[in-house]
Amino acid sequence: MTASVEELLNAFDSLTDAERLDLLLEILKRTVYLDFPPLSDEDLVLNAEGLFLELDRQEAVYE
Repeated sequence: MTASVEELLNAFDSLTDAERLDLLLEILKRTVYLDFPPLSDEDLVLNAEGLFLELDRQEAVYE
């Protein structure tokens, strides 16, 4: 992750919930028509693994 992306994510974390929602909506509007190449099976597996690990971590916190 680049320093610019980390900076943006840190700024995002400091926003209110309403501001986050506004930003997310704008980002989705701007990216819906971008021509991204399809994700490889490996990319999909890595992303799924990350999501499941995060869900496991969150479940452990709430138990």
